[in-house]
Amino acid sequence: MINAAMAVSRPKTKHVACLVLSGSLWTWMAFAAEGGAPESSGGHMPQGLVREGQELIAVANPHAANLGAAILRAGGSALDAAITAQLVLNLVEPQSSGLGGGAFLLYFDSASGELTSYDGRETAPASAKPNMFLEPDGASPGYLAALVGGNSVGTPGLLRMLALAHGAHGRLSWAELFVPAIDLAENGFAISPRLHALAGKVPTLTQFNMTAEYFLASDGRPKAVGTKLVNGAFAQTLRELAAGGAELFYLGPIAREIAETVTFATVNPGGLTVSDIANYRPSIRPPVCADYRGFLVCGMGPPSSGGIAVLQILGLLAHFDMGSMTPWSVDAAHLFLEASRLAFADRARYVADPDFVSVPVKGLLDGIYLDQRAALINPMIANGAATPGLPPGAQASFFADDDSAELLSTTHISIFDRYGNVASMTSSIEFAFGSALMVRGFLLNNQLTDFSFTSVRDGFPVANRVEPGKRPRSSMAPTVVFDGSGHPLLAIGSPGGSRIICYVAKALIGVIDWGLDLDQAVTHANLCNRNGPSELEAGSSMLDLGASLEERGHEVVIREMNSGLHAVMVAGDSLVGAADPRREGAVRGR
Repeated sequence: MINAAMAVSRPKTKHVACLVLSGSLWTWMAFAAEGGAPESSGGHMPQGLVREGQELIAVANPHAANLGAAILRAGGSALDAAITAQLVLNLVEPQSSGLGGGAFLLYFDSASGELTSYDGRETAPASAKPNMFLEPDGASPGYLAALVGGNSVGTPGLLRMLALAHGAHGRLSWAELFVPAIDLAENGFAISPRLHALAGKVPTLTQFNMTAEYFLASDGRPKAVGTKLVNGAFAQTLRELAAGGAELFYLGPIAREIAETVTFATVNPGGLTVSDIANYRPSIRPPVCADYRGFLVCGMGPPSSGGIAVLQILGLLAHFDMGSMTPWSVDAAHLFLEASRLAFADRARYVADPDFVSVPVKGLLDGIYLDQRAALINPMIANGAATPGLPPGAQASFFADDDSAELLSTTHISIFDRYGNVASMTSSIEFAFGSALMVRGFLLNNQLTDFSFTSVRDGFPVANRVEPGKRPRSSMAPTVVFDGSGHPLLAIGSPGGSRIICYVAKALIGVIDWGLDLDQAVTHANLCNRNGPSELEAGSSMLDLGASLEERGHEVVIREMNSGLHAVMVAGDSLVGAADPRREGAVRGR
């Protein structure tokens, strides 16, 4: 039973007066409804990514988009389509997410008018120790050495979270939702260019025979693009879960095989047990929400830092007239980078699993506190590394630390259904191909390397330190935006490690402040500052700002910034969707 106190009620019409002032978005909505779309100004072409419809899914692979849309056409809810799409992604985009990992889900239920936040993040086993990722002499082995094998595997949370949400929001039967992925696993699918490329870049795949045989040819090279990949083991696993429900994963032979694979891993054996798996429980958390120029922007709260950091960036930029600036001019980029720097400073000190650490969520989003932090931003000069603030309710005894890996293998799904329900779900196994351990046709996560490897710094505890049963901090940022009448307007999210925060904030500013069409906001060049150098996307139009930003004191570095933004938005009487061309996403519906 969902506790109504843990959900956010639909916002009321008190925001209408503010909404009227944001004419640029209404102009865009009318424009988009007529089918227009400005030319992309980023480093990636739109590729026809905007589609109109009455129900839409935007997701990271065409197979998942097609089969998720089929569930919508069959009368399924946004939650039903999300389950099917996720199972298919586990098969066709196995490097990013799946049964062996976890997820965060925001779900707006049109019948109740509530937004509910589901936490399916992995947990550390009961055997976890503060020094579990350190060498005997206290040195770090390096992330790649630490993440491979059993020691990095957290208790998977995805399936129980989806089952909990399905009990509240599903319209089709649980078993029906598994059929498309079962059929595809049995019949096979063609290896995509992205899967092929990543299999050739990730060295961990060669360390375990089962994984190597599935992804690599006999010569050790990745199987060629277009090769049919059949996964009978995964089909059988899904068949059993369709019939037996999610509990079969946590209490039966599957759990035993996971625990044995972790315990007897030939590289970095770990301590995950059948008891850890059986005892896992998803959580319903309060979403974090704040007004931005008359729109209510809602995200995922702790243990994810994504929602808070996105809202902090927006809250800081609310002190500046972003709408009067040329989109992503040097003035706008400078302000964004400085706001990002401040948000990441607070994230490093305060955000961790709220069941273990008192996270000052309200204080971090407090208007007076953000006023004080915004006053630190010089519109013309970069301030350099920021120190964390002291928001109301904060415990100043934590050391700011950010030495967790939080790498790039994640995916995002955005869905609007015909009933007015909205799903925004980000899921992950952490590094590409996770721990590289396979069980029954799916990969196990390495999410425990999202903890700080060091538990104490300068005599102070680190908030994101490893503890038994704790969930590692994340930056996943599934987001739902409501208009001034309280109706859901936009669902969006992205993969990308800790840069997820910047990717989502970038797109929101593009849509809300400048009235960019959804496709343009998604495809535009990326930028980020994680309280260090100012990162600009390689090969993009953002590089034109490099010299000007350096003149303002930024240390500019060029990075591959492979976002995977997937978004669906209301446009008049229909919907538009966008899938980031940096990956293999697609938008489908009717």
